[in-house]
This record gives sequence, C-alpha cells and structure tokens, in this order.
Amino acid sequence: MSLVLLSLAVLCWGAVTPEPTIRCGSEMGPSPEWTVRHTLTPGDLRDLRVVPVISSVAMEDNSILMNISWVLRADASIRLLTATKICVTGKSNFQSYSCVRCNYTEAFQTQTRPSGGKWTFSYIGFPVELNTIYFVGAYNIPNANMNDDSPSMSVNFTSPGSLWDPNITACKKNENIVEVNFTTSPLGNRYMAFIQSNIVIGMSHVLEQNQGTRTSVLVPVTGESEGAVVQLTPYFHTCGNDCIRRKGIVVLCPQTGALFPLDNNRSVLSSWIPLLLPALLISTCVLAIGICLKRRHEKMKTSFPSAMLLPPIKILVVYPSEICFHHTVCYFTEFLQNHCRSEVILDKWQKKKIAEMGPVQWLTTQKKAADKVIFLLSNEVNATCDGTCGKSEGSSRENSQDLFPLAFNLYCSDLRSQTHLHKYMVVYFREADTKDDYSALHVCPTYHLMKDAATFCTELFHVEQHVSVGKRFQACHNRCSCL
Repeated sequence: MSLVLLSLAVLCWGAVTPEPTIRCGSEMGPSPEWTVRHTLTPGDLRDLRVVPVISSVAMEDNSILMNISWVLRADASIRLLTATKICVTGKSNFQSYSCVRCNYTEAFQTQTRPSGGKWTFSYIGFPVELNTIYFVGAYNIPNANMNDDSPSMSVNFTSPGSLWDPNITACKKNENIVEVNFTTSPLGNRYMAFIQSNIVIGMSHVLEQNQGTRTSVLVPVTGESEGAVVQLTPYFHTCGNDCIRRKGIVVLCPQTGALFPLDNNRSVLSSWIPLLLPALLISTCVLAIGICLKRRHEKMKTSFPSAMLLPPIKILVVYPSEICFHHTVCYFTEFLQNHCRSEVILDKWQKKKIAEMGPVQWLTTQKKAADKVIFLLSNEVNATCDGTCGKSEGSSRENSQDLFPLAFNLYCSDLRSQTHLHKYMVVYFREADTKDDYSALHVCPTYHLMKDAATFCTELFHVEQHVSVGKRFQACHNRCSCL
C-alpha cells in the first residue's frame, strides 16, 4: 500500500512541476550576480553549437540568423543554475559585439529531463553578415567569483559566403544568344549575368520577383561563346555590391525533336525515299553554302576590330571632389579593370608625378596617353561616404586640390573639334542632369551605371569611327565657355 501511495506522489509531483524553459533578452554589461560573492556556483556547459538559419521574422525579410544550442552538464551543481549568458563577437571590415542573457523559468530539480536525455536549449538570434568570422562564448550564471577561474565554453563560427546555390547552367543557342538558367535566392531579386571569353562579350540585368525559383535570361553576345565563362553577380541587402559571384561554363544547347517522324509503315516510307533523298541533298548543299558565306562575312566584318582589341584600353578618369573616392571612384575603377579590360589613370595614384610636373602638365600628358577621357559625375552625395569615409585617410575630402575644374577647362576646347570629341565620355550613377557649370559636357556620349553597363563596355571595345556629329558641335560652341 505504501508503494502505491509513493508512486502516486511521484506522478503528482511530475504533473504539477513544469519543466524549465528560457526567456532571453539583451544584456550588454556585466551580470548583477558578478558583484555578489557565492559560496557555490554551477559548472560549465557540456556542449555549444552554432548553425546559420534563414528567418523571415527578423528585422529584414529572409535574414540569416544564428541558431545557438547548448547542453547542460548533468551534475548536482545544476540546482544552482539560474541563467546562461551568450556573447558574440564578429570580425570582418567592422567589429561587432553583443550579448544575450537567457533566464531559466524554473529551478532545476533533476540532473536530466524526466523523460530522459540531457537538458538542451536553443536560441535563434544574432544577425549574420556574409563572409564574417564570429567568436561565440557562453557561461552559466551565477558565474565564478572575482579572481576565480570562470568556467565557460566558446566556438568559432565562419558565416558562409551565401546559403544560396544558384545551380547555373548556360548554353549557346546561336552565334548571338546565350541562354542562362539559375535558381534565384530568397535574399534578393537583382542580378547581373556576364559572359566572358578573355573579355566581356555580353551582359544582362535580371530582376526576378519570384524569389527562390528557377529563372532564365537570354544574354546577347558579340563573339564566340562556346566554352566561355558565365559569371552571375547577385545584389543582396546583406552584402550590397560585394556579394560572392558564382560561375558556370557555356556549352552548346541540346538539340530537341527529330528531323522526321518515324513511320511504322515501311511501304509508305520506301515510297517517299526517292523523293526525300534529292530534296535532302539539295537542302544540305544550300545550307553548307549559306554557312560558308555567313562565316566569310563575319570574318571580314570582325577581323579588323578584333585586332584593335588586343591591347588594353587606357582610360583617364576625372571626377569632382564631392564624389566619394572609396564608394564611387574605386568601384567604377574596379568595374573598368575587371569587365572592360582597361588600364585606369587616377590622380590619386599619381600624386608624386603631379607634384613634380604640375597639374596642368600632368593633365596634358595623360590626355595624350589615354585612349578615352571619362568625366565621372554623381549629383547625390553618398551618406555612407559622409559617415565612414569623410574623416578617413585617403578620402576625397582630404584632397585639397580638385583637378576636375582644371581638367574641364583644359579639355574644353577639344569638345568643339570633330577630331577629338570621340575621345570624351560622361558617366554617372544617378538619374540627374549635368550641373550647369559643366553643361558643355552634354555634347559627349553619356551613360548611367549600371543601367547602361552593357552599352558602355561595348562602346569602349569597338573601334571609334570619326563621324560627323552635326548639331553637337554647334551646341558646344554655344556652351563651352571656360570657367
């Protein structure tokens, strides 16, 4: 009878005693328990793990968060445990630090769960930036007294370049079109596809609203694309313009269908063979002649320009002082070097020569040496630049000498000349008109990046034709008054 009553008591105790859960919140400073001396404190954790997860419940949709799980040690000190504190340090371009305290809702009555197994808890939080190394540490509270060894556990976690696998496939549909297929990411909807064979031979923007689905884009190309590299550049909110690019290889598209349907009636097929063979022979001859003529025409058409494309293009870039050097000029320079096979000349890189020669002589010399002179404009000051680069060493604002007005005045006379106008281009990143002070630049070809990126690169790669520009020169005579 006593055994039955004892069993009922144990069952009732298990029914009315809830299992501990956790309630977590931010705690950046030292825990209050650290200032109190404790006779006994709980031991350290038994295990600590970190994995990334994609969550749409965070501040930004489809953010990458840390899923941190830990296992408590099964010993008598668990009765003293009241909370566990987790701190995360991130190291990349910027260092971050944050802590979370998870309080246990109930005191631990047993070393293991009543149902069996060790006590295990998890917390999902701490936003993850791509390509960042994190140091994750955790310890139990109340923690060790001052000047005592503090038991804790830590792990290193390197965030992946991306949890996204685009599974890129690309095939050559014909001489002028490459079809690129890939799976979009839930992290963004904007991409750019490049086709490269020594140089960029084609590019296309992709804006896909259905995230996480398979999409297809046709990319126009200007050269032989079989065996070329297709490069897919994503633009995610977590990494902006610095997201990891994915690559694939262009192959021939598979042939679909058959030339002739199969006929089960051999007698009917035999009756058509005498008529089909001559027709097939004539069609083959006509097709072969057409292919030969087309290749001969394309060879004659492209032989001269391709020879001119062998040396890299030398480009002088001039820009006003208000443009952020790190976020605009350097980004544009990298684009010219990586995608337009260009050798870029910047005043920032030749300060010593400018000091030795003088700015006027340096600008004159570089204009003669350059194949193209690009006026880089942007009518919107970058807030990020003001916040992070305005006081940094090497920023555009520390340069006391702005060469843009001097270059504009020095090159202004060339804008009236049919011989020299083709050498100048205007590029800007914002949809805005050129300032009134530089309105003479309206006569130059103008491009908006990244919207006109494909046209811009194509213009650089083709041989310049000295054609008459008619009204442009008349407009230049009216506007080009040196400042």
